[in-house]
Amino acid sequence: MFQVHTTCPDLDTARMLASSALEARLAACANITPGILSMFHWQGRIEEETEVGLTLKTRTAHRASLISLLEDEHPYDLPIITWQEVSAGSDAEAWVSEETGGD
Repeated sequence: MFQVHTTCPDLDTARMLASSALEARLAACANITPGILSMFHWQGRIEEETEVGLTLKTRTAHRASLISLLEDEHPYDLPIITWQEVSAGSDAEAWVSEETGGD
């Protein structure tokens, strides 16, 4: 199972991206975390913004498609999208697979 993570400018954007991923069955679950303080280099300056975190749970077969969906629909010029393979209990793994059209 994979967790794919990005940050969004606001709650509405996080909800929109989560809904798109869930409706396409590219993710089984979305966790939205408001109130993240991000500090980053951008165009020669250090910036500080309050963002909303979005973590999506998917299976290996959908990771690339999920990332493409986020890249296409994200409002940022350069959305930072990260992913990691994670382990979960067999019931959770089965649920993610079932909800994303797995065997």
